[in-house]
Amino acid sequence: MENFPVKPPYQVTAPRYSVAHHMVTTAFELPGFRIVRNLGVVRGITVRSRSVFGTLGGSLQTLIGGNISLFTQLCEKAREEAFEIMVQHASEIGANAIIGARYDANEVMGGVTEVLAYGTAVIVEPLEAHNFGGE
Repeated sequence: MENFPVKPPYQVTAPRYSVAHHMVTTAFELPGFRIVRNLGVVRGITVRSRSVFGTLGGSLQTLIGGNISLFTQLCEKAREEAFEIMVQHASEIGANAIIGARYDANEVMGGVTEVLAYGTAVIVEPLEAHNFGGE
């Protein structure tokens, strides 16, 4: 059994998170990096509902047609929140990247939607050191 570090091998972002947003991918590999440890599935879940005013405003927008911006904003906010919770979950278990990231959404009841962000938390390290000195 190999002895892998519990902490990321190097800092990829500010101390608030150890998983930087650019280290999350829907792919199953991260170009320029090698996966050294798989930490398992991580997830972020949020359940959101529309307010009475949001529902009324959105309903009025459907009469006009086109993009229903009130609902678009609600969906984007829910996805952003679920994504941040997923990143926090991965950070708490010592990951520095997430691969295979996905979203799922389900209506829990009328006007109430669950949004789930999930992926595989991993520890990655660069394939080779980057030479920024021009040598």
